[in-house]
Amino acid sequence: MNIIVPMAGAGKRMRPHTLTTAKPLIPVAGKPIVQRLVEDLASMCNDKIDEIAFVIGDFGEAVEQQLLQIAESLGAKGHIFYQDTPLGTAHAILCAQECLKDNVVVAFADTLFYADFKINPNDEGVIYVQQVADPSAFGVVKMNSEAVITDFIEKPKDFVSDLAIIGIYYFKDGNNLKHELQYLIDNNIMEKGEYQLTNALENMKQKGLQFRAGQVKEWLDCGNKDATVFTNQRVLSLFADTLKVPASAIIKDSIVISPCFIDEGVVLEGAVVGPYASIGKNTQIKNSIVKNSIVQQNTTIDAAIVTNSMLGSFVNYSGKADDVSIGDYTTIKK
Repeated sequence: MNIIVPMAGAGKRMRPHTLTTAKPLIPVAGKPIVQRLVEDLASMCNDKIDEIAFVIGDFGEAVEQQLLQIAESLGAKGHIFYQDTPLGTAHAILCAQECLKDNVVVAFADTLFYADFKINPNDEGVIYVQQVADPSAFGVVKMNSEAVITDFIEKPKDFVSDLAIIGIYYFKDGNNLKHELQYLIDNNIMEKGEYQLTNALENMKQKGLQFRAGQVKEWLDCGNKDATVFTNQRVLSLFADTLKVPASAIIKDSIVISPCFIDEGVVLEGAVVGPYASIGKNTQIKNSIVKNSIVQQNTTIDAAIVTNSMLGSFVNYSGKADDVSIGDYTTIKK
């Protein structure tokens, strides 16, 4: 089994955090989004993960090494491919064409999910979906009584289905997918100036390939600050029993309200942290309240109330009571 993770987007909706960090490497409950994604995918697979391909932009050597280490931690060979121009989802996947062989899972790296089933490698294809309240903002599918997909509809104005495509796909024959993606490129089949995966899926369906709808238990978006903070809350809740304060953390005259993630070297003095707070390595929080927030590494918070917020690394923040989104290397004082 191979996994392909397209993640070359600029992450504009997550700025200022993505000015210094690739969006899929932003931590949720102490672990990068993309690492959680591939670990969850691996848990769904009965077969060994052989190769993991990351399709990126110009993220730098340090990011590339981090991604390769994530693949290695799962016993897989990691590959880095580049999408230099944003030409759509089909083009992004085809950038990793060397890994489009045998059984393939494609997962876009701005989403997390939870499922309680294994991929059936005998299925020709599976498109993972989740029921949503407002399907007009998503690509949706219609299916028959046997959960075989009959139609793909992009952002329907009128109700046709509430099963939204969440950006995770399984293909029994990766080589077949590669040929269908290449067909779009060779024939310049584009929508709104981009090559779209849904066009390849429709072609495959028209040729008789049966896609099944696989429904996950929970779908968690990481597309913007508020969505990512909520995702952090849900992940902390799901793993509450496994979260421990490390011995290297200094907790002085402070309260930690579960569930929280506290990393190595954190210092809390006169602080109330939690619930639903993730505090990165070597961060110091003094005389403050921090809840329902993500705080990254080497940040200092003093005399502040922080809620529903994201603070990057090497931030100095004091004297404020706010819902904030602050990027790396920023100082804000009252």
